Amino acid sequence: MKDLTERVRAFADERDWQQFHTPKNLAMALAGEVGELLAEFQWLTPEQASVVMADAEAGARVRAEIGDVMIYLTRLADVLDIDLEDAARDKLTEVATRYPVSEAKGSAAKR
Repeated sequence: MKDLTERVRAFADERDWQQFHTPKNLAMALAGEVGELLAEFQWLTPEQASVVMADAEAGARVRAEIGDVMIYLTRLADVLDIDLEDAARDKLTEVATRYPVSEAKGSAAKR
């Protein structure tokens, strides 16, 4: 993650984009990219969605959109000084407490 964060930061710095990379702008850009990722799945059946990567064209689009999402998420976390790996580990620990295996296994119920 550190290498990716540094590469994304350097990319923005080289273009003098720091002035535009406010948390609000980055969060909005991230939401837009997530929307583009969702659009790739919008009219697919669950079965089609599960094998989307088998289609070369559709798979390439999904991969590119996931790349965009990752770049914006990485940049947002960097601007906010959040370690993405720590945040994910902390969240996973929290969710594991809320959804113990003994109660949540096989269930999609929210708590």
